[in-house]
Amino acid sequence: MTVMTLALGSLSGFAIANTAVNQQAIAPTQIAVKQALSLKDQTPVQLKGFVEKALGDEKYQFRDSTGTITVEIDDELWRGQPISAKTPVTLIGEVDIDYRLAKRVEIDVDSVKF
Repeated sequence: MTVMTLALGSLSGFAIANTAVNQQAIAPTQIAVKQALSLKDQTPVQLKGFVEKALGDEKYQFRDSTGTITVEIDDELWRGQPISAKTPVTLIGEVDIDYRLAKRVEIDVDSVKF
């Protein structure tokens, strides 16, 4: 019975440690647009800045102090929040690189924080 309790206790410690690691993977370190433009496809990113304008088809121009990048934000991620080009937002998502014709780097956004 003691061995079983010890084994279960070890497993729960592993689960707690594993959860902490997974949460860190979900919330990447904040980076700048300039850095995001040079990352590999599907790299997790977190950007802080401003959505300057809508480009159509759920695509927007995003800006921080280092430059601009196109981001794709699904309509439901806005949750009805009105924003302007002066509203600071944090975007969490991943790099999306398209190599058709010319290399095009965008951010596919998973969540928006206001």
